[in-house]
Amino acid sequence: MIAFSEHESYMRLALSLAEEALAAGEVPVGCVIADGRGEVVGRGRNRREESRCVTGHAELEALGDACRARGDWRLEDCTAFVTLEPCPMCAGALLNARLGALVYGVREPETGSAGSVLNLFAEGYPWKCAVVGGVLAEESRDLLRRAFEARRKLRNK
Repeated sequence: MIAFSEHESYMRLALSLAEEALAAGEVPVGCVIADGRGEVVGRGRNRREESRCVTGHAELEALGDACRARGDWRLEDCTAFVTLEPCPMCAGALLNARLGALVYGVREPETGSAGSVLNLFAEGYPWKCAVVGGVLAEESRDLLRRAFEARRKLRNK
């Protein structure tokens, strides 16, 4: 797993992807995946509106990118850095990739599956994924707040 002291720098990369998502009219979520050497092997941002597809989540895009870069679906030595606690679909994909660790920013009280609503990472799977939450949570929360305030303004016009 990547050293805790380095979590913020990777999370800032994920935040920049979340900013891109916000600029594109998406829910601002970004994800980067780094391998055990610290090299970023996967990047993703939300594209659900753009792709008009339910699987257009940042984590799934980053996982696909990482698998292509590594030439393997197994990412045991990798850590995912995502600005928002993963939903059940994304948590399941991260677990199926046998990811070594997940670091996320802000909790997701409606669908969070790393402890908020349920914790898929605590279930009895034959491989374990360490989870660290709250890294640059305020920055992640601010992006989400900006996105939903903008949506409310559009609805109220």
